[in-house]
Amino acid sequence: MKKIIYTIMMSFCLMSVMAACKEKDMSMKMNEPRNIKGVISYKRSFGDLNDTHMAAAKKIGIKPLQNREAAERLGGKVVEIKDGDFYQVDSLTHSIPFLVPRASALLDSIGANFLDSLANKGLNPNQVIVTSVLRTQDDVKKLRRVNGNASANSVHMFGTTFDISYKRFFKVEDPDGRPMQDVRADTLKLVLSEVLRDLKKKDMCYIKYELKQGCFHITAR
Repeated sequence: MKKIIYTIMMSFCLMSVMAACKEKDMSMKMNEPRNIKGVISYKRSFGDLNDTHMAAAKKIGIKPLQNREAAERLGGKVVEIKDGDFYQVDSLTHSIPFLVPRASALLDSIGANFLDSLANKGLNPNQVIVTSVLRTQDDVKKLRRVNGNASANSVHMFGTTFDISYKRFFKVEDPDGRPMQDVRADTLKLVLSEVLRDLKKKDMCYIKYELKQGCFHITAR
């Protein structure tokens, strides 16, 4: 009888230990940064001029559209981009969330590579935020009314070009509610610059560092 009771007690203790082991760690997940270098110079590393962007855009992009209604009739020529696993789309005021397939694939690569790089560098996950995408001719006219520096011949009209903020990022929360330490925006900017530099070296895109707009201006190749 004593042996049976002892066996039951041991089994109960073992089950309790196993249950405790299965409980999720709810302590704050801290960053453990390592091997974060960035680029030597943002302006020198990402200094592709507008003419370079424009030549690529005209080669692989769509013809400029007069209005947003025309974009809806393009069918498979453009892909709608939405919030997802790799990036977030900002509240767009002077553009619409469409890109040609090659540019959409590039955006996916940037978002995926950025998340992978953060994990490899011991940083908690964040997504990039897309701040500008396809502009119609009507969008460009409206933008020029509020921003005199905006170009009338915008590369954004070809569906090949998008802007990614380097000042704002979207923090990915733990699905089970474990608190996550924030990552500084300037640190995320360094990691993002490494990702973009590598893709640029592979001749996948042209990139312009936009100081006033606080973004990387990117055109697929």
